[in-house]
Amino acid sequence: MKKLVDTIATEDRHMPPFFTKLPLSIERGEGIYVWDESGRRYIDFTAGWGVTCLGHAHPAITGALTEQGRKIIQNPNSGLTYSPARAQLIALLTGILPSNLTRVFFSSSGAEANDAVIKLARKVTGRMDVVSTEQSFHGRTISTASATGQAKHRERFNPLMPNYIFVPYGDVGAIAEVLGEQTAAVILEPIQGEGGVNVPPEGYLRDVENLCRKAGACLIVDEVQTGFCRTGPMFAVTQLGVRPDFMTLAKGIAGGFPFGAFALSEAVSAKLEKGDHGGTYCGNPLGCAVAYTVIRHLVENDIEQNVKNVGALIHEQMLLWKDRFPAMIADVRGRGLLLAMEIADAATAERIFSEALKRGLILNLIQTKVIRLCPALNVTPGEAEMVLSILDEALEAAAEKD
Repeated sequence: MKKLVDTIATEDRHMPPFFTKLPLSIERGEGIYVWDESGRRYIDFTAGWGVTCLGHAHPAITGALTEQGRKIIQNPNSGLTYSPARAQLIALLTGILPSNLTRVFFSSSGAEANDAVIKLARKVTGRMDVVSTEQSFHGRTISTASATGQAKHRERFNPLMPNYIFVPYGDVGAIAEVLGEQTAAVILEPIQGEGGVNVPPEGYLRDVENLCRKAGACLIVDEVQTGFCRTGPMFAVTQLGVRPDFMTLAKGIAGGFPFGAFALSEAVSAKLEKGDHGGTYCGNPLGCAVAYTVIRHLVENDIEQNVKNVGALIHEQMLLWKDRFPAMIADVRGRGLLLAMEIADAATAERIFSEALKRGLILNLIQTKVIRLCPALNVTPGEAEMVLSILDEALEAAAEKD
């Protein structure tokens, strides 16, 4: 059958030039595999930038979409009416969140969630300054771009929102120096995702929490990328013993359906009032049903343990590669299935990426020279071994061209 639309030509002609796209038109997917319009199969080791946590077209997700879609997709008067699907999701979430986070509100994305909690932190403290970290990433709204510690995401959009202060990531002393009577909040990622999969020193978040308590500032933990078993535990703060005032969630929360949330403590909620926030899609029944299904699947199938096991397998091989290609691989790092290889230079990183793509493996290249490995959380050890074999070939081919 003749194609009605030339996909690549149509998108190139009519979409804004925000991305340098791969010349791939992906038509369908199943598990870690995707197929382009010509029928060629690829392995997706990006999980749609950490979103498709159960892989593509997972039957639990497609079933939830169908079942809830037959009932109701959007409530009348949106958030002004109650929703069984929303209540069910809230009950599930409050059972797995840090125990002090007893209130939950929903959004359509992580950026929207971060935007909201920055606004609300300023409201409840009566202060303006927000401390963020260099190399952080918190979203693309004007407020969250202003909070992002990467100049390339900020400087093109002047004037930015004021009252953001940036300090080096992982440096507790630097935060202590800037915290003061005007500090509304400190916003941190447990591991910086877009910044290069940067892991902070042991105890960093706990120390920052203590500083915030002493200063009367809110601690915002951005778990958009690290949440829902991405690093192993359900949330990165879970095993760290950190109790944030706000926590933002998205990406893996609904396995590919656009959805986000933020959780907050009872103490913070007591300082809020009607009209402080809202939204048309503040937990629409369809998104809630999908998120509930995804989270239940993560819990009931012990995905946390799979992430730890497969993540350790991949990380061990990455360390072997670092020893084998010392001139090419500068560093390996990460936790669980949020892993990265920092390559010596951008040109070599691009060669590795291209060699992998030739062999049917789609990787994620960030910060020009960091290859991020961020697969579906239910990837099997056998699938991981297959990917490692392909990536081994790509590394060999790239090394030969040096």
